[in-house]
Amino acid sequence: MTYDIAMDINVLGALNVLKFAKRCENVKIIVHVSTAYVCGEGEGVIPEKSFSLGETLNKNSKLDIDVERKVIDEKLKELEAQSLTTKEVTIAMRDLGIQRANLHGWPNTYSFTKAMGEMLLGHYKEDLQLVIIRPTIITSTYKEPFPGWIEGVKTVDSFILAYGKGVMNFCFGDPNTKLDMIPGDMVVNSILASIIAHIGNDEYYSSEELIYHISSSGINPLKTSDILLFLFNYFTKNPWMTKDGNIIKVGKPTLFSSMDSFRKYISTYYWPLLKIVELANVLSWRRFDKTYKDLKRKIDMAIRLSELYKPYLLFHGSFDDANTKRLRMTMKEHKMDGVLNFDPSCIKWEDYFMNTHLPGAVKHIF
Repeated sequence: MTYDIAMDINVLGALNVLKFAKRCENVKIIVHVSTAYVCGEGEGVIPEKSFSLGETLNKNSKLDIDVERKVIDEKLKELEAQSLTTKEVTIAMRDLGIQRANLHGWPNTYSFTKAMGEMLLGHYKEDLQLVIIRPTIITSTYKEPFPGWIEGVKTVDSFILAYGKGVMNFCFGDPNTKLDMIPGDMVVNSILASIIAHIGNDEYYSSEELIYHISSSGINPLKTSDILLFLFNYFTKNPWMTKDGNIIKVGKPTLFSSMDSFRKYISTYYWPLLKIVELANVLSWRRFDKTYKDLKRKIDMAIRLSELYKPYLLFHGSFDDANTKRLRMTMKEHKMDGVLNFDPSCIKWEDYFMNTHLPGAVKHIF
Protein backbone atom coordinates (compact mmCIF):
# COMPACT_ATOMS: atom_id res chain seq x y z
CA MET A 1 0.00 0.00 0.00
CA THR A 2 1.22 3.51 -0.78
CA TYR A 3 0.38 6.66 1.20
CA ASP A 4 0.29 10.21 -0.13
CA ILE A 5 -1.23 11.89 2.90
CA ALA A 6 -1.33 11.50 6.68
CA MET A 7 -3.80 13.18 9.03
CA ASP A 8 -4.04 13.87 12.77
CA ILE A 9 -6.15 15.85 15.24
CA ASN A 10 -4.13 16.50 18.44
CA VAL A 11 -0.66 16.84 19.98
CA LEU A 12 0.05 13.13 20.44
CA GLY A 13 -1.50 12.44 17.07
CA ALA A 14 0.71 15.12 15.52
CA LEU A 15 3.87 13.54 16.89
CA ASN A 16 2.85 10.01 15.96
CA VAL A 17 1.74 10.88 12.45
CA LEU A 18 4.91 12.90 11.90
CA LYS A 19 7.02 9.84 12.78
CA PHE A 20 4.84 7.71 10.51
CA ALA A 21 5.08 10.19 7.63
CA LYS A 22 8.87 10.37 7.79
CA ARG A 23 9.12 6.56 7.65
CA CYS A 24 6.98 6.36 4.53
CA GLU A 25 8.64 7.76 1.44
CA ASN A 26 5.29 8.13 -0.35
CA VAL A 27 3.79 10.46 2.26
CA LYS A 28 4.12 14.03 1.03
CA ILE A 29 1.42 15.90 2.94
CA ILE A 30 0.29 16.09 6.56
CA VAL A 31 -3.20 17.40 7.34
CA HIS A 32 -3.56 18.65 10.90
CA VAL A 33 -7.08 19.34 12.21
CA SER A 34 -6.72 22.15 14.72
CA THR A 35 -9.16 24.87 15.84
CA ALA A 36 -9.62 28.49 14.85
CA TYR A 37 -9.53 29.31 18.57
CA VAL A 38 -5.78 28.74 18.80
CA CYS A 39 -5.86 32.54 18.57
CA GLY A 40 -7.11 32.62 22.18
CA GLU A 41 -9.39 35.52 23.04
CA GLY A 42 -8.37 37.53 20.00
CA GLU A 43 -10.10 40.60 18.62
CA GLY A 44 -10.49 42.05 15.15
CA VAL A 45 -9.75 39.97 12.08
CA ILE A 46 -7.74 36.83 12.96
CA PRO A 47 -5.30 35.97 10.14
CA GLU A 48 -4.63 32.50 8.73
CA LYS A 49 -1.17 32.63 10.25
CA SER A 50 1.04 29.86 11.63
CA PHE A 51 2.78 29.65 15.02
CA SER A 52 6.52 29.39 15.49
CA LEU A 53 7.84 26.93 18.07
CA GLY A 54 7.81 28.49 21.54
CA GLU A 55 5.53 31.38 20.61
CA THR A 56 2.96 32.47 23.20
CA LEU A 57 -0.12 34.68 23.06
CA ASN A 58 0.77 36.93 25.98
CA LYS A 59 4.32 37.59 24.68
CA ASN A 60 5.54 37.63 28.31
CA SER A 61 6.55 34.00 28.55
CA LYS A 62 8.52 31.41 26.62
CA LEU A 63 6.78 28.16 25.81
CA ASP A 64 8.95 25.08 26.14
CA ILE A 65 6.85 22.04 25.28
CA ASP A 66 9.31 19.67 26.96
CA VAL A 67 8.98 21.68 30.18
CA GLU A 68 5.20 21.55 29.95
CA ARG A 69 5.30 17.78 29.56
CA LYS A 70 7.65 17.48 32.54
CA VAL A 71 5.37 19.63 34.72
CA ILE A 72 2.40 17.42 33.84
CA ASP A 73 4.31 14.17 34.45
CA GLU A 74 5.62 15.31 37.83
CA LYS A 75 2.20 16.52 38.97
CA LEU A 76 0.58 13.25 37.95
CA LYS A 77 3.16 11.23 39.90
CA GLU A 78 2.62 13.46 42.94
CA LEU A 79 -1.15 12.97 42.83
CA GLU A 80 -0.90 9.22 42.33
CA ALA A 81 1.32 8.97 45.41
CA GLN A 82 -1.48 10.53 47.49
CA SER A 83 -3.93 7.66 46.89
CA LEU A 84 -6.59 10.00 45.54
CA THR A 85 -9.67 8.89 43.65
CA THR A 86 -9.69 8.97 39.85
CA LYS A 87 -12.12 11.89 39.96
CA GLU A 88 -9.87 13.89 42.30
CA VAL A 89 -6.85 13.28 40.08
CA THR A 90 -8.83 14.31 37.00
CA ILE A 91 -9.97 17.57 38.61
CA ALA A 92 -6.46 18.42 39.82
CA MET A 93 -4.92 17.71 36.41
CA ARG A 94 -7.63 19.73 34.68
CA ASP A 95 -6.94 22.71 36.96
CA LEU A 96 -3.21 22.43 36.31
CA GLY A 97 -3.80 22.33 32.57
CA ILE A 98 -5.86 25.52 32.73
CA GLN A 99 -3.17 27.21 34.84
CA ARG A 100 -0.47 26.34 32.31
CA ALA A 101 -2.65 27.47 29.41
CA ASN A 102 -3.44 30.79 31.13
CA LEU A 103 0.25 31.32 31.91
CA HIS A 104 1.01 31.47 28.19
CA GLY A 105 -2.11 33.39 27.16
CA TRP A 106 -4.54 30.65 26.14
CA PRO A 107 -7.95 30.48 27.87
CA ASN A 108 -8.18 26.68 28.07
CA THR A 109 -6.24 23.47 27.53
CA TYR A 110 -8.11 22.68 24.31
CA SER A 111 -6.82 25.68 22.35
CA PHE A 112 -3.44 25.48 24.15
CA THR A 113 -2.73 21.88 23.11
CA LYS A 114 -4.03 22.50 19.59
CA ALA A 115 -1.55 25.38 19.25
CA MET A 116 1.29 23.15 20.50
CA GLY A 117 0.35 20.53 17.91
CA GLU A 118 0.62 23.16 15.16
CA MET A 119 4.00 24.32 16.48
CA LEU A 120 5.49 20.84 16.58
CA LEU A 121 4.39 19.96 13.07
CA GLY A 122 5.51 23.29 11.64
CA HIS A 123 8.93 23.01 13.27
CA TYR A 124 9.71 19.37 12.52
CA LYS A 125 7.95 18.77 9.19
CA GLU A 126 11.17 19.28 7.17
CA ASP A 127 10.28 18.83 3.49
CA LEU A 128 6.76 17.53 4.14
CA GLN A 129 3.90 19.77 3.09
CA LEU A 130 1.72 20.81 6.04
CA VAL A 131 -1.96 21.68 5.73
CA ILE A 132 -3.73 22.97 8.84
CA ILE A 133 -7.52 22.96 8.99
CA ARG A 134 -8.88 25.33 11.65
CA PRO A 135 -12.64 24.92 12.10
CA THR A 136 -14.60 27.06 14.54
CA ILE A 137 -17.42 25.60 16.70
CA ILE A 138 -18.50 22.37 15.00
CA THR A 139 -22.22 21.60 14.96
CA SER A 140 -24.34 18.79 13.50
CA THR A 141 -24.17 17.97 9.82
CA TYR A 142 -25.83 20.21 7.26
CA LYS A 143 -26.58 17.48 4.71
CA GLU A 144 -24.26 14.45 4.87
CA PRO A 145 -24.51 11.61 5.73
CA PHE A 146 -27.90 13.08 6.63
CA PRO A 147 -28.99 16.41 8.17
CA GLY A 148 -28.56 16.72 11.93
CA TRP A 149 -26.14 13.87 12.60
CA ILE A 150 -23.83 14.49 15.56
CA GLU A 151 -21.88 12.47 18.14
CA GLY A 152 -21.08 13.66 21.66
CA VAL A 153 -22.04 16.85 23.47
CA LYS A 154 -20.22 19.73 21.76
CA THR A 155 -19.65 23.32 22.85
CA VAL A 156 -23.10 24.84 22.52
CA ASP A 157 -24.95 21.58 23.20
CA SER A 158 -24.22 21.56 26.94
CA PHE A 159 -26.42 24.62 27.42
CA ILE A 160 -29.04 23.26 25.00
CA LEU A 161 -29.30 20.10 27.11
CA ALA A 162 -29.56 22.02 30.39
CA TYR A 163 -32.10 24.47 28.94
CA GLY A 164 -34.31 21.82 27.34
CA LYS A 165 -34.43 19.87 30.61
CA GLY A 166 -35.48 23.00 32.48
CA VAL A 167 -32.31 22.85 34.59
CA MET A 168 -31.05 26.26 33.50
CA ASN A 169 -32.67 29.23 31.76
CA PHE A 170 -29.95 31.82 32.28
CA CYS A 171 -26.44 32.08 30.92
CA PHE A 172 -23.49 34.37 30.50
CA GLY A 173 -22.38 36.02 27.25
CA ASP A 174 -22.46 39.08 25.03
CA PRO A 175 -25.72 39.10 23.00
CA ASN A 176 -23.83 40.63 20.06
CA THR A 177 -20.97 38.11 20.06
CA LYS A 178 -20.67 36.30 16.76
CA LEU A 179 -20.91 32.64 17.69
CA ASP A 180 -18.90 31.23 14.82
CA MET A 181 -20.36 27.82 13.96
CA ILE A 182 -19.79 25.41 11.11
CA PRO A 183 -21.59 22.11 10.38
CA GLY A 184 -19.48 18.97 10.74
CA ASP A 185 -19.88 17.79 7.14
CA MET A 186 -18.56 21.14 5.87
CA VAL A 187 -15.43 20.59 7.98
CA VAL A 188 -14.97 17.13 6.46
CA ASN A 189 -15.56 18.54 2.97
CA SER A 190 -12.89 21.20 3.54
CA ILE A 191 -10.40 18.50 4.58
CA LEU A 192 -11.11 16.48 1.44
CA ALA A 193 -10.92 19.62 -0.69
CA SER A 194 -7.51 20.53 0.74
CA ILE A 195 -6.25 17.03 -0.09
CA ILE A 196 -7.47 17.32 -3.68
CA ALA A 197 -5.92 20.76 -4.05
CA HIS A 198 -2.53 19.92 -2.54
CA ILE A 199 -1.78 16.33 -3.38
CA GLY A 200 0.74 16.07 -6.19
CA ASN A 201 0.85 19.86 -6.45
CA ASP A 202 3.76 21.20 -4.41
CA GLU A 203 3.41 24.68 -5.91
CA TYR A 204 -0.27 25.14 -5.06
CA TYR A 205 0.42 27.40 -2.11
CA SER A 206 3.52 28.84 -0.51
CA SER A 207 4.49 27.44 2.89
CA GLU A 208 2.93 30.44 4.65
CA GLU A 209 -0.49 29.83 3.12
CA LEU A 210 -1.38 26.33 4.23
CA ILE A 211 -3.82 27.30 6.99
CA TYR A 212 -7.56 27.28 6.37
CA HIS A 213 -10.09 28.92 8.69
CA ILE A 214 -13.33 26.97 8.25
CA SER A 215 -15.69 29.56 9.68
CA SER A 216 -18.97 31.39 9.15
CA SER A 217 -18.67 34.71 10.99
CA GLY A 218 -17.13 36.55 8.05
CA ILE A 219 -19.84 35.83 5.49
CA ASN A 220 -22.84 34.54 7.45
CA PRO A 221 -22.64 35.78 11.07
CA LEU A 222 -24.77 34.35 13.87
CA LYS A 223 -25.25 36.15 17.20
CA THR A 224 -25.67 34.69 20.68
CA SER A 225 -29.06 36.41 20.95
CA ASP A 226 -30.21 34.64 17.77
CA ILE A 227 -29.44 31.20 19.20
CA LEU A 228 -31.27 31.91 22.46
CA LEU A 229 -34.36 32.89 20.46
CA PHE A 230 -34.12 29.70 18.38
CA LEU A 231 -33.86 27.64 21.59
CA PHE A 232 -36.91 29.25 23.15
CA ASN A 233 -39.00 28.79 20.00
CA TYR A 234 -37.91 25.17 19.50
CA PHE A 235 -38.48 23.91 23.05
CA THR A 236 -41.75 25.84 23.31
CA LYS A 237 -43.01 23.98 20.24
CA ASN A 238 -41.27 20.69 21.08
CA PRO A 239 -41.13 20.46 24.90
CA TRP A 240 -39.43 17.61 26.67
CA MET A 241 -41.20 15.44 29.21
CA THR A 242 -40.10 14.51 32.72
CA LYS A 243 -39.84 10.86 33.78
CA ASP A 244 -43.27 11.31 35.35
CA GLY A 245 -44.76 12.40 32.03
CA ASN A 246 -45.02 16.11 32.86
CA ILE A 247 -44.24 18.70 30.18
CA ILE A 248 -41.14 20.81 30.84
CA LYS A 249 -42.01 24.44 30.22
CA VAL A 250 -39.14 26.72 29.26
CA GLY A 251 -38.97 30.47 29.65
CA LYS A 252 -37.05 32.97 27.58
CA PRO A 253 -33.36 32.57 28.49
CA THR A 254 -31.84 35.41 30.47
CA LEU A 255 -28.44 36.53 29.21
CA PHE A 256 -25.92 38.36 31.41
CA SER A 257 -23.30 40.30 29.47
CA SER A 258 -20.71 40.45 32.26
CA MET A 259 -19.38 37.87 34.69
CA ASP A 260 -20.01 40.28 37.59
CA SER A 261 -23.72 40.59 36.79
CA PHE A 262 -23.94 36.83 36.26
CA ARG A 263 -22.38 36.03 39.63
CA LYS A 264 -24.43 38.73 41.36
CA TYR A 265 -27.62 37.18 40.02
CA ILE A 266 -26.63 33.74 41.34
CA SER A 267 -25.55 35.08 44.75
CA THR A 268 -28.76 37.13 45.09
CA TYR A 269 -31.37 34.61 43.95
CA TYR A 270 -29.86 31.14 44.15
CA TRP A 271 -27.30 30.87 46.95
CA PRO A 272 -29.72 32.13 49.67
CA LEU A 273 -32.39 29.75 48.38
CA LEU A 274 -29.89 26.87 48.40
CA LYS A 275 -28.99 27.63 52.04
CA ILE A 276 -32.67 27.63 53.01
CA VAL A 277 -33.30 24.30 51.27
CA GLU A 278 -30.15 22.85 52.86
CA LEU A 279 -31.34 23.87 56.34
CA ALA A 280 -34.85 22.54 55.72
CA ASN A 281 -33.35 19.29 54.47
CA VAL A 282 -31.30 18.84 57.65
CA LEU A 283 -34.21 19.70 59.97
CA SER A 284 -36.60 17.34 58.15
CA TRP A 285 -34.26 14.35 58.18
CA ARG A 286 -33.34 14.83 54.49
CA ARG A 287 -36.90 15.08 53.23
CA PHE A 288 -35.79 17.71 50.70
CA ASP A 289 -32.64 15.90 49.64
CA LYS A 290 -33.64 15.67 45.96
CA THR A 291 -34.69 19.34 45.86
CA TYR A 292 -31.38 20.39 47.39
CA LYS A 293 -29.30 18.27 45.00
CA ASP A 294 -31.24 19.48 41.95
CA LEU A 295 -30.82 23.13 42.91
CA LYS A 296 -27.12 22.72 43.69
CA ARG A 297 -26.59 20.93 40.39
CA LYS A 298 -28.32 23.79 38.60
CA ILE A 299 -26.05 26.38 40.22
CA ASP A 300 -22.87 24.34 39.71
CA MET A 301 -23.72 23.74 36.06
CA ALA A 302 -24.41 27.42 35.40
CA ILE A 303 -21.05 28.45 36.88
CA ARG A 304 -19.14 25.64 35.19
CA LEU A 305 -20.60 26.30 31.74
CA SER A 306 -20.04 30.05 32.01
CA GLU A 307 -16.37 29.56 32.93
CA LEU A 308 -15.82 26.84 30.33
CA TYR A 309 -17.35 28.74 27.41
CA LYS A 310 -16.40 32.30 28.35
CA PRO A 311 -13.76 32.48 25.55
CA TYR A 312 -16.47 31.79 22.96
CA LEU A 313 -19.33 33.75 24.53
CA LEU A 314 -17.27 36.94 24.81
CA PHE A 315 -15.29 36.51 21.60
CA HIS A 316 -15.00 39.76 19.64
CA GLY A 317 -12.99 38.58 16.67
CA SER A 318 -13.75 37.19 13.25
CA PHE A 319 -11.66 34.84 11.15
CA ASP A 320 -9.95 35.78 7.94
CA ASP A 321 -10.70 33.06 5.38
CA ALA A 322 -8.88 34.26 2.26
CA ASN A 323 -7.17 30.89 1.83
CA THR A 324 -10.44 29.05 2.34
CA LYS A 325 -12.18 31.21 -0.27
CA ARG A 326 -9.39 30.36 -2.71
CA LEU A 327 -9.84 26.68 -1.88
CA ARG A 328 -13.56 26.96 -2.64
CA MET A 329 -12.74 28.58 -5.99
CA THR A 330 -10.37 25.72 -6.76
CA MET A 331 -13.13 23.20 -6.08
CA LYS A 332 -15.41 25.19 -8.36
CA GLU A 333 -12.79 25.02 -11.12
CA HIS A 334 -12.63 21.23 -10.58
CA LYS A 335 -16.47 21.13 -10.65
CA MET A 336 -16.33 19.66 -7.14
CA ASP A 337 -18.06 22.52 -5.28
CA GLY A 338 -21.41 20.73 -5.37
CA VAL A 339 -19.93 17.49 -4.01
CA LEU A 340 -17.64 19.12 -1.43
CA ASN A 341 -19.68 22.05 -0.19
CA PHE A 342 -18.11 24.02 2.66
CA ASP A 343 -19.61 27.42 1.91
CA PRO A 344 -21.56 28.59 5.00
CA SER A 345 -23.24 31.42 3.08
CA CYS A 346 -25.88 28.89 1.99
CA ILE A 347 -27.00 28.23 5.59
CA LYS A 348 -30.23 29.81 6.78
CA TRP A 349 -29.49 29.73 10.48
CA GLU A 350 -33.03 29.77 11.86
CA ASP A 351 -34.11 26.95 9.57
CA TYR A 352 -30.90 25.02 10.32
CA PHE A 353 -31.34 25.24 14.10
CA MET A 354 -35.09 24.67 14.17
CA ASN A 355 -35.21 21.82 11.66
CA THR A 356 -31.72 20.29 11.64
CA HIS A 357 -29.37 20.92 14.55
CA LEU A 358 -31.77 20.93 17.51
CA PRO A 359 -33.83 17.90 16.33
CA GLY A 360 -30.56 16.12 15.50
CA ALA A 361 -29.03 16.86 18.89
CA VAL A 362 -32.17 15.70 20.68
CA LYS A 363 -32.28 12.48 18.69
CA HIS A 364 -28.60 11.52 18.54
CA ILE A 365 -26.98 12.78 21.75
CA PHE A 366 -29.70 13.66 24.26
